[in-house]
Amino acid sequence: MTIPIPPRTRAQESRAAIERLYVVMRHLFVRGHYRPGGVSGQALVEALKTLQPEIYGSIADPEKVELDGLAYVIERLPRGIEQCRFVKLIAAEGYEDSGFETIVPAKRRRNCYRIDEETMLIEVTRGRSEIYDILTHLTFLHVEGEKIKEHALEDDLPTREWLKLEEMMAVESRQRSQNPGKIEDADWRDRAFSYLSTLLGRTFEETVQAYHRFSQSGANNNGLFHIIYWLGRNAMEARQPEYAQQVVFSPTLRERIGHHIHGETWANDVKAFLMEKQLWNRPLHVISANLHSVLNALFAFPLLGRSPQMLQSPKTIEALALELSAPTSARLNREVREFASQHGMDFLEDRAGTNVHVQIIDTSQLPFDRLSEELQIDREQVEREKPVLLVMDYAFGEQAFEIMDELLKPYQFDGASHKLNVRSISVLGKAGILAGQKGDLMVPTAHIFEGTADNYPIENDLAIEDLKECGIPVFEGAMVTVLGTSLQNADILEYFKSSSWNVIGLEMEGAHLQKAIQAASKIRKSIDENVILRYAYYASDNPLLTGSTLASGSLGKIGVKPTYAITLAVLRKILGRDSSSS
Repeated sequence: MTIPIPPRTRAQESRAAIERLYVVMRHLFVRGHYRPGGVSGQALVEALKTLQPEIYGSIADPEKVELDGLAYVIERLPRGIEQCRFVKLIAAEGYEDSGFETIVPAKRRRNCYRIDEETMLIEVTRGRSEIYDILTHLTFLHVEGEKIKEHALEDDLPTREWLKLEEMMAVESRQRSQNPGKIEDADWRDRAFSYLSTLLGRTFEETVQAYHRFSQSGANNNGLFHIIYWLGRNAMEARQPEYAQQVVFSPTLRERIGHHIHGETWANDVKAFLMEKQLWNRPLHVISANLHSVLNALFAFPLLGRSPQMLQSPKTIEALALELSAPTSARLNREVREFASQHGMDFLEDRAGTNVHVQIIDTSQLPFDRLSEELQIDREQVEREKPVLLVMDYAFGEQAFEIMDELLKPYQFDGASHKLNVRSISVLGKAGILAGQKGDLMVPTAHIFEGTADNYPIENDLAIEDLKECGIPVFEGAMVTVLGTSLQNADILEYFKSSSWNVIGLEMEGAHLQKAIQAASKIRKSIDENVILRYAYYASDNPLLTGSTLASGSLGKIGVKPTYAITLAVLRKILGRDSSSS
């Protein structure tokens, strides 16, 4: 008797689509080039439409141009990318010393160079995850450009709305030179919104909202009208072979990728500094985090929290952080950094192309008499052991393995091999949450590597009890390390959440970090086998909730409280009453 085979679930179809995407992208990288409108490009398009990632919203809807997803992508690609038919991904190949302007996207630290009106170079120094990120974004732009083209043509002739948009582009171009991304004439603008809404397949209201979202970051993009016009124009021109779009990978990039070239240089710079400053043998606590929370928790309060008018009721660290996060607080932030540099903090700007900057904090120089009581510092023990904090900025996906793997290797100096005295490694991250809402906290018990059989249980020195007093909901459980946030859809995430995996959240670096830490501690023995691990994340988004994905915008000030709740919990473990366990 033949056993009937059940139909594939949407989660299974989505997993297959992700696998196809990665196989195709790896093939294209080895091949060295492809055309988004060609056979290989269409393979990416079909897989992405099948997957329907949450972050790309209505990408599979042939009628509606996805506006939130477009805003998300434009913030992560260089300004002017919509005009360029040729995109070349390069390694660090010396363009920083050229006469070309360095363009840095608003939400991704990567150097880009506009060579001419049609050509954009994007520098890739953070590994394959960055390549996959860029290629999925470029595929999204191609899909949306095709939708605009379909709305702009009727019987192969331009529609009235498209002709009107072309007329208005001349006016917009003149006004944009004075006020980027904005159109000041209200009557003219409303007519333009009406024409544009037809080309987008969106309502007038949705078009207006998208226009304002793009105009709010006008310095980082060319405005909604300009972006839509050029996406549509390039899609229409691409029907002729001589105007086809093309993505190319430079030979140098293809040669260097995966060889830890940038990570090794970065790690050697950090180790050389520790050796030079005679900090090598001190207890070292590695912290992967943003570059403001540890800095502000240790140094903002001594400088700003105990001014004469605040002696009776000094500000909390969280209140100071909110104050320092305001756009008008550039001077105060500069003063905090200067104060920190006078009390044991050194800033190591990345010179290796990793975009991972570092702060080295010698705790023996902390202004102990002025520190906040919230830190609960054990001064006697800190002064005796003199621990050093190595705060490193976030890595990106697979780059996390390269960075941590190289950092934890012994340092070859004066003909001898020197091991770091690593006491603890803490990860203060942001992640998508499946069990709660934006701003909630997550404490992982394991990292599951998506698409593989790899999983990494961890003995986490942080627990729910360490974070309870902040008043924010805290979830504990396994987390999945995803291949890319732009490739996740509701079906896969619901499976991880509801199945026996019982996953509480998703992020991009955890399994990569654990892979490097376990190699160093369990196999290479270059650090203590029982090194203390502390992982905690705050929820930047919930991809299962409408309006709560990354494409809906950042947390803003809402993210301050969870960020500093984790920061204080980690610092108390390292420097406070629990520091004896370190």
